[in-house]
Amino acid sequence: MEQIIHKERFPSPNPSIELSIVTYYSGDLKVKGLLAEPKDNESYDGFLYLRGGIKNVGKVRPGRIVQFASEGFIVFAPFYRGNQGGEGHEDFAGEDREDAYSAFKLLQTHSRVKDIHVFGFSRGGVMALLTAIHYPETKSVVTWGGVSDMSLTYVERLDLRRMMKRVIGGTPTKFPERYEYRTPLYEIEKLQAPVLIIHGEKDENVSVEHAYRLEKRLNTLNRKIESWYFQDYTHYFPPVVNRKIVQDLTKWMKRQ
Repeated sequence: MEQIIHKERFPSPNPSIELSIVTYYSGDLKVKGLLAEPKDNESYDGFLYLRGGIKNVGKVRPGRIVQFASEGFIVFAPFYRGNQGGEGHEDFAGEDREDAYSAFKLLQTHSRVKDIHVFGFSRGGVMALLTAIHYPETKSVVTWGGVSDMSLTYVERLDLRRMMKRVIGGTPTKFPERYEYRTPLYEIEKLQAPVLIIHGEKDENVSVEHAYRLEKRLNTLNRKIESWYFQDYTHYFPPVVNRKIVQDLTKWMKRQ
């Protein structure tokens, strides 16, 4: 695992899963992430967990990462540049996509990792799709409450406009190319991996329209796709339902 600069043990809520804070290279930057490994010598599929939010909103939660590792994966979740001691500045699926790409490569060099699956939650949805486009060997992609169109996010989320203008450098009207660069729908024909879309129909953070647009494009291209829509749920699912979906989606991944 030559990309790892430093690895430091982190308290794990599950005695059978080892957690570590990892410092790794993303281009010239030293960035950080959380690695979860089952405590045995078995080989597992890799699971790249791409979080949502920006900065302290949507931070990687150890319990969540352990939850996926407990289903039989070696999980790596980048914090993205500029967070929790990492160098650089997050730019909302712009250059910080390199943090996801380098994390994918990190999993590829792990001695116990077989195939790699990519999972994105919320704004992690665009990160997951961009990563799977960049790495055609991706075994499967899951986008849960995922953004698929960055311009649509700007239109829908009045509360995020100021941040998006600052980070992206303007509005979709003035700089459409900057929003298109962050929107995987424009190059989705390069995506080879099967895709699972999970979305709550009452989601007000990322509207279900993001899921519909992605599903429509993938169906037009005759890609392998499955969609699970939940009419009663928002961006956040009740814990019992959440746990069940985690089990179901990891089973789906293993079937691909």
